[in-house]
Amino acid sequence: MWGLELEEVEFETGAFHHPESGRRLSFAEVAASLEKTGGPISCQATVSPGGAGYQLAAYLVDVAVDRDTGKVDVLRSTLFQDVGKAVHPDYVAGQMQGGVVQGLGWALHEEYVYDAEGRLLNTSLLDYRMPTALDVPNTETVILETPNPGHPYGVRGVGEASILNPPAAVANAIYDAVGIRMHCLPMSPGAVLEKLKDTGG
Repeated sequence: MWGLELEEVEFETGAFHHPESGRRLSFAEVAASLEKTGGPISCQATVSPGGAGYQLAAYLVDVAVDRDTGKVDVLRSTLFQDVGKAVHPDYVAGQMQGGVVQGLGWALHEEYVYDAEGRLLNTSLLDYRMPTALDVPNTETVILETPNPGHPYGVRGVGEASILNPPAAVANAIYDAVGIRMHCLPMSPGAVLEKLKDTGG
């Protein structure tokens, strides 16, 4: 718009300005001119955290396994997680619970089904089974706080670590309940029933 090189223009406090001429354009003014100037504005940024932001979580689950159908019911669900610093504890608990539900979906329900030619058969959410409120109980959340030294507020990621634990915990709970070791996901009723038949359970 000004016919200047990138290095000649500075951006601060929401505006572009050219120190030599004193010209100034707000971000809103530039955005309003996008159609005339060739398209959207893009930017790129990177960050190098000062310390490890690792996540720690432990998940406990009680299940009941129906030997006649292979159906696994989750009876109780508890997640312990070190969140660094819980800036908003209710939101943190919600992230933890949401991660657990997604992890239980991986563990017990969600599966892509293909035909012999490799075509996906369950192509919509009508055929792709995800957990609902009827499938999972409320997850009790135990928030632990060890500040992350690499973050100015001491926070850690929350939702990611809680997704990973449920499949292994459910597999262990199934083994404890009926003595079969499941090695593939999802541990759907059909898969559990087949394993029970194979092992004489």
